[in-house]
Amino acid sequence: MKAIILSGGKGTRLRPLTYTGAKQLVPVANKPILWYGIEDIVAAGITEIGIIISPETGGEVQAKTGNGDRFGANITYILQEEPAGLAHAVKIAQPFLGDSPFVMYLGDNLVQSDLNLFIDAFKARQLDALTLLCEVPNPTAFGVAKIDDEGRVLALVEKPKVPPSNLALVGIYLFAPSIHEAIAHIQPSARGELEITDAIQYLIDHQQKVEARRIQGWWLDTGKKDDLLEANRVILDTCLQSSVNGEVDDKSQIIGRVSIGKQSKIINSTIRGPVIIGDNCHIENCFIGPYSSIANEVSLIEADIEHSVLLKGASITGIHHRIVDSLIGQRAQLKEAPQRPKALRFMIGDDSKIEVM
Repeated sequence: MKAIILSGGKGTRLRPLTYTGAKQLVPVANKPILWYGIEDIVAAGITEIGIIISPETGGEVQAKTGNGDRFGANITYILQEEPAGLAHAVKIAQPFLGDSPFVMYLGDNLVQSDLNLFIDAFKARQLDALTLLCEVPNPTAFGVAKIDDEGRVLALVEKPKVPPSNLALVGIYLFAPSIHEAIAHIQPSARGELEITDAIQYLIDHQQKVEARRIQGWWLDTGKKDDLLEANRVILDTCLQSSVNGEVDDKSQIIGRVSIGKQSKIINSTIRGPVIIGDNCHIENCFIGPYSSIANEVSLIEADIEHSVLLKGASITGIHHRIVDSLIGQRAQLKEAPQRPKALRFMIGDDSKIEVM
């Protein structure tokens, strides 16, 4: 079995960060979102992975992720010239996939579930397609499946006004090679894309074996700032292990689960976990509260931060209001100015420089 991961798209909901980078490389708990999917796939025993990339961000994805050695995988990069739909991504990946069954994984998803369970069911029942589903409170915002009592998929509906169920398509699919014939027979949708839901519906209409399984655990879509912060919170809550590899002076307090990277310095500061701090950071006279992720080479002086994500090289100096619920891009600079507002809330893109008045 092989796998393809979709890592294209423009990431419009995470702008301005994604004007200068791929949304799948935005870190959650200091690790690119894309890498969680790769690790899940490798943990299921699949090591031949194709990553679908776009012309705009493909070079960055390739440079950051490499050939797969770090994951124990062999990664092939497949260029999708334009965002023409999920089924189009499968179509251009067909030379890589050959006649192999495969997993299709959307690269901006985070899922807490054992992929092996679904692969075993897919093989044992000799299915043409298996879709993963999750109960959601707002099914009108997602593709939704209608299933029978035995788990057979009866229909798929994209963002229905009247949902047939509250079971959303998670963005992880397992396919037999028969999906290629289905894709060859569908037409572009009203938005000009080849939809994977149309291809699956083709299989259903032609009496192929299509089933669904509900995931056990959480599913996190990281497409928007608040979603990404929630993903960061959940990952820190469930996965973070304490480790201190940097320097912490006698005036500092480390409380709870905190990970501090190599050559980072903590001076006269309180760190209350769960918190992850990368390598080569300088943190002085600060309070870092729960659910914060501080990437490599960040400098924080006289700052209070909680429930926020700071990307590589960001700098905050002398901001005497607590910063919460914020996503701060690479090399962004925040510093004190003579006058201050009473409250601060940020989403700041890469290379920004802000003076708070």
